[in-house]
Amino acid sequence: MTLHPSDRALAQMRRMIEEGDYPLNSRLPPERELCTLLGVPRTALRRALATLEAEGQIWRHVGKGTFVGSPPTGTDGDLSGIAARTNPAEVMQARQTIEPELARLAALNATSADIEEMRRCVRGTLQAREWRTYEMWDHRLHRAIARAGGNTCLVALFDMLNTVRRAVTWGRLRNYDLTPDHSHHSFADHERLIDAIANRDTERAAALMRDHLRNVRRGLLQSMPDSG
Repeated sequence: MTLHPSDRALAQMRRMIEEGDYPLNSRLPPERELCTLLGVPRTALRRALATLEAEGQIWRHVGKGTFVGSPPTGTDGDLSGIAARTNPAEVMQARQTIEPELARLAALNATSADIEEMRRCVRGTLQAREWRTYEMWDHRLHRAIARAGGNTCLVALFDMLNTVRRAVTWGRLRNYDLTPDHSHHSFADHERLIDAIANRDTERAAALMRDHLRNVRRGLLQSMPDSG
């Protein structure tokens, strides 16, 4: 079966993003170059980009280009100022405040397509061969949970917090030579969390997200130079 050009463009763009050709926060080539690369007309490419943007996989900045990841919320100056004044411990505290409620809402409102997207993200983390790819899938999973809740304001807060999180210097807290071993807590945490959401267990979903972020916080902050 021959795919429509826009469907073909979408499938190819998804594959390039998922396989790390365009990592998180990187800028995509100009539309003309992408059309040539994908062998599709500009109208088909723009439909594909609109779909990816609606999913939160890319965002566009007039005059600067199209970028992989979620759009920053607020002005660059506002978020840069917040990032300059905060630290990893505060960012994790904020996540532990917001994301359990997002998981609770996801358990109430997630569709079967939302659940499948979450499971697809977990498969992506398991198949990742480098931290950059793992983190792209991990971010995509947490945003899928946020979106599944159906609250536009909370998704915007999630995007703002995630933009600040990326601006904080996480690189010094992690060993980027290897991805997590499959025995790492995150894989089991994610599976249990998605099961709770799929089973409409709101309290368990919130509790599991809280426990997961507590585990993440412990692992990250133990790596800080000034930790005990």
